[in-house]
Formats: sequence, C-alpha cells, structure tokens
Amino acid sequence: MASTSHSPGTVNMRLAHMDELAAIMDIERRAHSHPWSEAVMVQYLQRPASVWVLQQGGALLGHAVIRVIAGEGELLTIAVDPKHHGQGFGQQLLRAVLQQFIQQGAEQCFLEVRRSNTPAIDLYERVGFACAGVRKDYYPSAHGREDALIYCLDLRGYDDLV
Repeated sequence: MASTSHSPGTVNMRLAHMDELAAIMDIERRAHSHPWSEAVMVQYLQRPASVWVLQQGGALLGHAVIRVIAGEGELLTIAVDPKHHGQGFGQQLLRAVLQQFIQQGAEQCFLEVRRSNTPAIDLYERVGFACAGVRKDYYPSAHGREDALIYCLDLRGYDDLV
C-alpha cells in the first residue's frame, strides 16, 4: 500500500517527509485534544519507517506514527484530518499501517486509546483488535485524567490485510 501514485483521486500511504511537518502538525492539533508536540514529531520523522501519511493528490488526509521492537508493533498515534472524518480514511490508514507492521516483522500490534474515544474504539474493534487492559489516569483531559484502554491484535495469519 506504500504507493507512489499521485493521480488526483488516488489515495495512497507513504513515508512522511520532514518538509511536511507543518501539515502533519496542523492535522495533529485539529484531530487531538492533547496533540503531540512538534519536537516529538520531529524525533519520529528522523527515524526510518516511523511516520506515514495518507495522501490524496497533493493533500495529506492523515498520518500515523509507528515503531516495531522485538516483533511487536506499536501504533503510537494516528490522526485523520477532521474535515475528512466519516469517509473511511481512518480505516484505510489503519489497515495500511498494519501492513507495514507485518512487512517490518511484527507479530502483534499494540495501541492505547482514550476510554472516551468511542469512534476510534469502534474502528479498532472492527479491524479485529481486542481490549487487553487499562492504564488508569494515563491521558491528560480537560477535567483531570482519563484512562487509556490497551488494545492488541495478533498479526500472525492476519489475512484481512491482503
């Protein structure tokens, strides 16, 4: 799915470039109540195969930051431009990221999600993730702290990606 096609209607996922930092951060800030800092995003942009973007024509639709360590993939953050919510781009980006995990040798994928983020939870569960635990008071929120739900997906034999 890491296509390099750039025809106007084609949606593809590819590695992000440092010169896209401003566009990535714009989406990050509009999509998350507590977005990552620019400094943290720069650190991941400097790591090979870590920051991926979903693109249609010349426009960035969303991004994801991943890492693989010892056969475990971790989805660190994922965001779709809010003006494109509800169009299936989140699922497309997530499935493309899972393909990247498999290509990078991951056998499992983990992620954390705010307990209140029901659209994301619904997406993860539709793709096959299962809740594996809770981190109490993990995320900052407007009213103090919020729990993180830990989700896991076994990628071995995951045929839904082909």
